[in-house]
Amino acid sequence: MKVIIAEKPSVAKNIADALKIKSKKDGYFEGEGYFITWAFGHLLQLYDAKDYDSKMTRWKMENFPFIPDHFQYKVKSDPRNRDRQDGGAAKQLRTIKSLIKKREVDGIISACDFDREGQIIGDTIIENINAGKRVYRLLLNEWTPNAILQGLAQLKSNEELLPLRNAGVSRQWADWVIGINLTSAATLKFQKGKGQALNIGRVLLPTLKIIYDRDKEIENFKPETFFKLAALFRTEDGKEYEGFYIEGKEDKFKTKEYLDNISGQLNGAPAIVDDKTTENKRELPPYLFNLSNLQGYITSKYKGWTSSKVLKTAQSLYEKKYITYPRTASNVLDDSLTGKAAKVLEVMKKGLPFEEEVRFRKSKRVFNSAKVDSHSAIMPTYLVPKSLSRDEAIVYEAVKNRFIMQFMPAAEHEETKIITKLRDADLKGFFVSKGRVQLTEGWKKVENIKSKEALLPSVNVNDEVETVKNKVSSHETKPPKPHTEKTLLKVMETCGRSYNEEDTTAEAMEAVLSGFSIGTPATRAETIKKLTDTGYISASGKNLQCTDLGRRLVETFPVKELFDLEFTGRLEKSLADIEKQKFDKERFLKLIYQFTKEAVQQIKTGEDVIIHEIASSKRSTEVLGKCPVCGNGVIEGFKGFGCSNWKNGCKFVVWKNDKFLATMKKKPTKTMVKQLLTKGSANVKGLTSKKGNKFNAILKYEKNPENDYFSWKMEFDKKF
Repeated sequence: MKVIIAEKPSVAKNIADALKIKSKKDGYFEGEGYFITWAFGHLLQLYDAKDYDSKMTRWKMENFPFIPDHFQYKVKSDPRNRDRQDGGAAKQLRTIKSLIKKREVDGIISACDFDREGQIIGDTIIENINAGKRVYRLLLNEWTPNAILQGLAQLKSNEELLPLRNAGVSRQWADWVIGINLTSAATLKFQKGKGQALNIGRVLLPTLKIIYDRDKEIENFKPETFFKLAALFRTEDGKEYEGFYIEGKEDKFKTKEYLDNISGQLNGAPAIVDDKTTENKRELPPYLFNLSNLQGYITSKYKGWTSSKVLKTAQSLYEKKYITYPRTASNVLDDSLTGKAAKVLEVMKKGLPFEEEVRFRKSKRVFNSAKVDSHSAIMPTYLVPKSLSRDEAIVYEAVKNRFIMQFMPAAEHEETKIITKLRDADLKGFFVSKGRVQLTEGWKKVENIKSKEALLPSVNVNDEVETVKNKVSSHETKPPKPHTEKTLLKVMETCGRSYNEEDTTAEAMEAVLSGFSIGTPATRAETIKKLTDTGYISASGKNLQCTDLGRRLVETFPVKELFDLEFTGRLEKSLADIEKQKFDKERFLKLIYQFTKEAVQQIKTGEDVIIHEIASSKRSTEVLGKCPVCGNGVIEGFKGFGCSNWKNGCKFVVWKNDKFLATMKKKPTKTMVKQLLTKGSANVKGLTSKKGNKFNAILKYEKNPENDYFSWKMEFDKKF
């Protein structure tokens, strides 16, 4: 027998289904020579500073920098009370341990995600149990039955994944050391008032600086006025077309008087078609999605989407076996996927109105192992979804369509350029007219992309035309646009180095493939969300801007290396090099520890200024009802609606970020809590199902008989 440890229950079920195992027990499946169990993401977390040394219970400047001699792990904390273990995590760990310790078990298979985080999730669990049994690794890019069975037949020794594990723990330990020390020291030094920390992070601050720099560019931008001259020409058969005046290569002029002088010579003046060129051009489809490009595409096209939401939705599709691994930086496929892609295409193209035009072919633009970074680009699997939520459908269609586009004909259009000159006027320049006609839609049919076409009349060189009218127009140069999540993700992906989706030069791709970036595809969305949650940036529609707090932090915080894209890029590249065995984990951590010590010293000796002041505003002490545990009043707090007797140990609370309500896109309100406390239930409208449908329900919040926690119960009343 072997124990398979999946990262999540849904993945464990995928494996059980592939093996046709039906027997489910408490915390695992059993059958066909396997026990299949699961984690809930991280079951273990790094020690808090106070776990190493009791003096770290209180934040005092003299206690920093604090760097443990060696890092230790513990059962993750209860999100409601960080001083207690998470009961569910502790129970699941006991289940995994009991399975691994069974006498008939001769091996362990880590089936966590094939990335840094997945590696350390599995490794920390297995090392914590210390079973002394051989460990294997299941490495998959999708969770379809065929892929699972093939993967189980081609297991690797977990020892081969040591470089991936080293990169994972290096990132984890480095972020702990920098975060704990610099957040604590910065909060003590630069913040007045209590209630939240001044959050400092290795990835957080350079991302903030990108937005700050763009804001300053916009703020300091000084518009310049320029002028253009347009003329309308009429052919002998009465067709009209517009041209813009150009001298050399310049069509923008600083003085209006200069163009006014030319304009005066135009009224009714005869002109001639001096040149005409027509060129056929081919447009290739955009590349397959990597995570950043998928996030950018969805957030720019649909309202209300964030990169975090895109990742969450893509992860759901991945776990449901409909798309491949989403946390990838690659926009091409590995050569080994040629056969698989051909089979998927056969499934995807069936029934399309342009099915006959979809033809599989192997091209370097789609299949190129040299440009794959750990994981291939995102593509659909051969399984066709029967039912998707509205959000899942949006992301799935984008991935599916982008895949189909690769195997459609190129789009072709005809570009025409006409040069018109005045016959009698002595002008230095001439008028240029441009137009285009779509000849072949090709891949644009997949999403019905229509080109904006400026059609020109049929003319020949030396044809005479009449100048009908002309106009000198005034314009202003425009400032740079604020960053959106799409543009921010692109800068993070390449650490500001020039690269766009269509640029495949070796130099441009190197920025992505070398790991020289801010964060990873898996972490960038969370970084943007955290910047918003900490109050460093705000969003206005799709535009991102620094808040006053964010600006003060950038301008005042003394450790300038943390804002430097090059510095951050080098650290991220080092982690990528550890994974490729080109850099040493111990050397990396030594650099991090030294940097942290110097940074803390910079903070200590820095100027005494207040970056953040938390007003000591007293919250309303309105009693919402009686506590169902002890009978005291329940009042609103910063993070939830809790018992006023909490200092004496009462733990009743309805959290404002309650996870159950969040799954239905709701947060508790005063009205809801009042109803729960006075009537025992609350009538809640506008809940959202997994499929995106709205519904109403009656919610109850009742104490569990076996412990001190409360759980939600849902009922439906047709009258409500």
